[in-house]
Amino acid sequence: MLPRLRRFARTVTRHREDADDLVQTAVERALVHLDQWQPGTRLDSWLFRIMKNAWIDEVRARARRADVLEPEEAGALVGDTPMERHVERMALQQAMQRLNEDQRLAVGLVLVEGLPYKEAAEVLEIPIGTLTSRLARARETLQSVLEAQPAGGRHELR
Repeated sequence: MLPRLRRFARTVTRHREDADDLVQTAVERALVHLDQWQPGTRLDSWLFRIMKNAWIDEVRARARRADVLEPEEAGALVGDTPMERHVERMALQQAMQRLNEDQRLAVGLVLVEGLPYKEAAEVLEIPIGTLTSRLARARETLQSVLEAQPAGGRHELR
């Protein structure tokens, strides 16, 4: 059956690697749901139907990934020249230097590394309220410094 499944998979997917993945998925599903196959019916038809449904699932999943999981960075700098990005990075680095060490650590863990407040507070060995205060003061400082930049270098902190 495997040569027939591969041939059908290549017809469906039009790509050798996708076809191999599809055969593997179909065989795996067939083995998991072997109790659903009825003796006396055609095994090949049952496997082809599993393969067809697996391919439909894969196409839908790819479409969802393309729509939903587009990298955030993909549109972040549309229209920016490399020089503009460099100027913005420099402005942000200068603004970060205005923060005290405690604020820089809080910003680094929460805003740069993306740690939840609770984990960041544990890393810094401080209460969450203290972390929140440091982040608020750091955001205010960064915002005021960045707003003082020329119009092209303005940023908003979230």
